[in-house]
Amino acid sequence: MNYLKIRHFCLLILVGFTISCTVSKQYRSAMTSFEIGEYTKSIASFRKVYTQTKDRQKKAEIQFKIAEAYYKIGQYRSAESYYKSALIRNAGGAITWLHYAEVLRANGKYDEAIKNYTAYLDSVPKDEMALNGIESSLKTKEWLKTPTRYKIDNLKEINSVSNDFAAAYAGVHDNEIFFTSSRKGATGKKKSAITGEYNADIFRASYNLQKNRWDKPQLVDEQKVIDTFDEEGAASFNATGNKMYFTRCPYDKTEERGAEIFSATQLSGLWGDPVKVKIGNDSLMAAHPSVSADGNTLYFVSDRPGGYGGKDIWFAVKKKGESWEKPVNAGPEINTSGDEMFPCIRENGTLYFSSNAHIGMGGLDLFMAHKDEKGKWVVENMKSPINSTGDDFAISFYKGEERGLFSSNREGSRKDDIYTFLLPPKTYEIEGNIFNKENGSRINDATVKLIGTDGTMLKMTAENGKFNFKLKPEVEYIVAAYRKGFLNTKTVASTIGIDEGKQFQVRLELTPADLPISVDNIYYEFGKWDLLPESVTALDSLTELLVLNPTTVIELMAHTDCRGDDATNSEISQKRAQSVVTYLIAKGIQPGRLVAKGYGKTAPKTVTKKLAKEYPFLKQGRELTCSFIESLADEKQREICHQINRRTEFRVLSSDYKEKFEK
Repeated sequence: MNYLKIRHFCLLILVGFTISCTVSKQYRSAMTSFEIGEYTKSIASFRKVYTQTKDRQKKAEIQFKIAEAYYKIGQYRSAESYYKSALIRNAGGAITWLHYAEVLRANGKYDEAIKNYTAYLDSVPKDEMALNGIESSLKTKEWLKTPTRYKIDNLKEINSVSNDFAAAYAGVHDNEIFFTSSRKGATGKKKSAITGEYNADIFRASYNLQKNRWDKPQLVDEQKVIDTFDEEGAASFNATGNKMYFTRCPYDKTEERGAEIFSATQLSGLWGDPVKVKIGNDSLMAAHPSVSADGNTLYFVSDRPGGYGGKDIWFAVKKKGESWEKPVNAGPEINTSGDEMFPCIRENGTLYFSSNAHIGMGGLDLFMAHKDEKGKWVVENMKSPINSTGDDFAISFYKGEERGLFSSNREGSRKDDIYTFLLPPKTYEIEGNIFNKENGSRINDATVKLIGTDGTMLKMTAENGKFNFKLKPEVEYIVAAYRKGFLNTKTVASTIGIDEGKQFQVRLELTPADLPISVDNIYYEFGKWDLLPESVTALDSLTELLVLNPTTVIELMAHTDCRGDDATNSEISQKRAQSVVTYLIAKGIQPGRLVAKGYGKTAPKTVTKKLAKEYPFLKQGRELTCSFIESLADEKQREICHQINRRTEFRVLSSDYKEKFEK
């Protein structure tokens, strides 16, 4: 019996030892896959190990590795949950806080990201990536609120359920694009251990003008000299489109080989055999080529020694023939401790690239860089909507225009998808409506003139009280409106200094020439006729109106409320009217165009439509006599009526004034 117990116990130990050995072997295998960049394969292996591991701390370490693998392949939502679990047991060390913050930012959780960046900085003070991450989180909120003028659209006709990315035009044709895809139909029959997708190939898509849509994409060449069982992609073309540079990731069982750049030339519609582009040591990784318009400079990505960390952008200048000079790093303004990838050099010398370490919105962002007077790169984030909280990369432009293609796995994408973008031309226009100033009704058939500092002189009739003019940049305009029976009016609009285009919305109010018009906001000393400083704005508006209508003669009418004796009210109102006339003369209005008349309390106000709307207890057409005011039970309503009666108005006496000059 004891022998049997001992034997059973020994068997349990042996089984446990066997399982432990198996788990250890699987863990080592998973680690090997992770270390050589086979992230998708390592995730599957780590998951198997996780289910067979009982030690909680060990499980947390495995969760950290799974999170890191998801982080490496840009699957940030999956990475987030694993980082969160790993952090509970402090697995992975301080770097967990940083990478967790990165995926939170990529997932649009900016406040949470800032907390984790801050926690990381407690352990690693002044870390550039963490500091940039905090600034990026704050700026992203601003960029989302104020997007640029770029218009983007998912190229759904071409995109598939697999990864589709790095699209480019070949030469001067915009009806044919080349892109990288791991879709069904690719020559690669083996799934990539890095992405979990089939090995990618270069595809070609043509636009069918008759059907007004893109035809089904095809492999770039039927002979399969470019697309092989290896992985190919990220094509770039010379100015004429007959020479292509692309990346190939060759598989060799006997040695480790990184990504390599090849070139191929097209003759009579057929692509010739690719030739490896020799730029530096053969054993070093080179990918994502972009050739300059003159074909003499090749930008590419490499993690070779001499960089600033991660993957950097390098360039090589062509020697005579097909050889290249020693590659040069693009420098610290472009490259960071993170990854810079997918360069695109335009014909004007502007460099575009993707980075996960410059100030950005999350994941990879697209950046543009130009050289200043000293030859130093100045880098600028392309902001929303080009950039998102996902990965945005591999931009290319149609020659000479602000439109093209880029790639993104943002929300709404199936995986990596191709997007189109367009920067519409800046448009400036003014749209207006014309109303009766006294009753608020729309005025039909008024004439509107547009006068610009560039010599613009346009005129139109505002049908149904509406008008619209196209404007030009860097011009100041006067918009004037007039109609028989009304006084002329104008407004000013300027496009000077406005970079992003603008639509001006204006409201022009024409003053009737046959009715008394109230001049609001003219104030006097209590019981006196001295104008208060608060009256200046209203008086200057009246001055401007008279300048716009130089033949108009007006009567300035001052009124009091019905309280007080007649003689006093008459005297005060006359002097108040004269105070306004004196001000206008001082502003340059001819005295012969102005008549001052004080009415005291003899002309109570008749309620207009505008007043009835403002004060619902008053009915349109009601005369605000003393008897009516005294009949109101509410003291506040009585005071409102007295205030309405205490007014300054003007009315047009004639419209044929001719300026007289002394001999």
